[in-house]
Amino acid sequence: MNICFFFLKMMMFIFNGVIFLGGLALLGIGIWVKVDGDSFVKILGVAAPQLMLLLHVGYLCMAVGTFLFIMGFLGCWGAMKESRCLLLVFFAVILVIFIAEVVGAVVVLIFSTVTDIFVQYLKNWAMKTLKEDYGRQEDLTAIWDTTMKQLNCCGFNNYADFNTSYFYHTHEKYPSLCCLSSRECQQFEIDYTKQGCLFEFDMFLNHNGKIVGGVAVAVGMVELAAMVVSLILYHHIGTKV
Repeated sequence: MNICFFFLKMMMFIFNGVIFLGGLALLGIGIWVKVDGDSFVKILGVAAPQLMLLLHVGYLCMAVGTFLFIMGFLGCWGAMKESRCLLLVFFAVILVIFIAEVVGAVVVLIFSTVTDIFVQYLKNWAMKTLKEDYGRQEDLTAIWDTTMKQLNCCGFNNYADFNTSYFYHTHEKYPSLCCLSSRECQQFEIDYTKQGCLFEFDMFLNHNGKIVGGVAVAVGMVELAAMVVSLILYHHIGTKV
């Protein structure tokens, strides 16, 4: 029993140690981006351009990193010090996250049966940000640019979404990501082979839905395992008292 308890304790420590270090790294990146974004661009811009998205979600990185940092600390410290209080808090937080994920999955399942409602909601939000905020708010503009670049798309439905947008009224041109060249352009220079981002996103989900589902199931299993281990340690520590 002692060997089994020691094994579970070490597994809990290692698992949460990874979470702790990952959270610390993410927190550090978020702070780095917000404090000295220029050096971030110089160092990683060429070596890992896919990480440039972090430049626009620095606060999100800090928030997620802080949460993971705290969770990893709770799990590690609780296992190392055999603290029933910390293990119980860790279990409660993981349980809340797990329940939220299950609720989210149910909502997605419900939305999948009423696709028109979901698409309409997404369209209203996307079109609003595209027409009113693109070119005006830096963060939303960066998110749209990253989306259009990664999915190789233009607009939500197509390039015509920009016709009545703030960006077009200000520049009297279309964004460079919609153009044949790498600069802003007029309508006759539009790359008409590019579909709207809704179409490309739908294609992406169709091709990668199984992978996303598999990752979600794997994360859920890890969370269940973490809850079971924390409960076993909690109970075992209680019997020693």
